[in-house]
Amino acid sequence: MPPEAAAAAMVVSLLIVSTAAVLIFRGPLGRAISRRIEGAPAADSALAARVAELEHRLGEMEQEHSRVAELEERVDFAERMLARGRPEPERLERGTP
Repeated sequence: MPPEAAAAAMVVSLLIVSTAAVLIFRGPLGRAISRRIEGAPAADSALAARVAELEHRLGEMEQEHSRVAELEERVDFAERMLARGRPEPERLERGTP
């Protein structure tokens, strides 16, 4: 293939690829990519509702986790008190104040 023909083929193929890229990126795919780059929020209201529900459930779980941690501390304290044992009360003799 002569160099002039190769150069012409490269120019034509470059024009075809460039035209295809412009058409693709100006269409729905290009808009989706631009929204993704901009960081626009999701338009799906069902998705937003699900995220809100999951955040609420996460808050409830965090509250329950702190409650369980407090109960663990109480059980540990009770176990220490039981393991220590109760000292025998001193017997008082009758008649002594």
